Amino acid sequence: MCRHVAYVGPEEPLGALLVEPAHGLYRQSWAPRRQRYGTVNADGFGVGWYAQGDPVPARYRRAGPVWADLSFADLARVVRTRALLAAVRDATLSGADAEAAAAPFAAGTWLFSHNGAVPGWPGSLAPLVGALSAEDVLSLEARNDSAFVWALVLARLRAGDGEGRALAGTVLEVAAAAPGARLNLLLTDGDTVTATAWGDSLWYLSRPGGGTVVASEPYDDDPHWCEVPDRTLLTASRTDVLLTPLEEPGDVLTSAGAPAPRSKEPRS
Repeated sequence: MCRHVAYVGPEEPLGALLVEPAHGLYRQSWAPRRQRYGTVNADGFGVGWYAQGDPVPARYRRAGPVWADLSFADLARVVRTRALLAAVRDATLSGADAEAAAAPFAAGTWLFSHNGAVPGWPGSLAPLVGALSAEDVLSLEARNDSAFVWALVLARLRAGDGEGRALAGTVLEVAAAAPGARLNLLLTDGDTVTATAWGDSLWYLSRPGGGTVVASEPYDDDPHWCEVPDRTLLTASRTDVLLTPLEEPGDVLTSAGAPAPRSKEPRS
């Protein structure tokens, strides 16, 4: 129920990735081209980015639509980054959490976003509360499904799982508890991007000049955009993209992590 985008690569102004493209995230807030659920993403927005020499990202989030923020265009024009994660939100349920409910969520070096919805929330995921400590539950940043899914991912990361295993394990766990959940998750640490396609659209672009973009939908008509198959885990660096099939809910990930990769796409 949102649109999101992540980028790792050569330093760029935020606006070159979010505002200037003909169908960039800024425009997707009111006119997405490939959004299957919802039509307008006006319930908040956020962008997280990494400054040179600082591994901990900064964030700028607001509760309203991005087009109503008169400061964002100036910010996006002058701030440059080697990596970012940004999202515009169409809330599944209205709530009082304001900008706290807007992605990206953050912890340490990580930024996270969830495009989708969990049917039956919150009751459907009540059985998964036991996977979190009391402190984790009491520290939830917002009272929505995305914040809870982030808490599940973060618990796995802190327990030592790699990014891909943490996302894959969480998706399978949530999908088993809430059949029909849409779980397109997006995670970056400033050097890599990890994502899942589960119930909604996901695309990636290996840019000829260097860098990788992963997004809910293409931000322009470049023919090199590639659609990610549903039920797939994507891991990307600045030069390579690896796609791995996700197992069915109820299956158990092996100790080695995800199954054999489907394909590897080098940057052209």
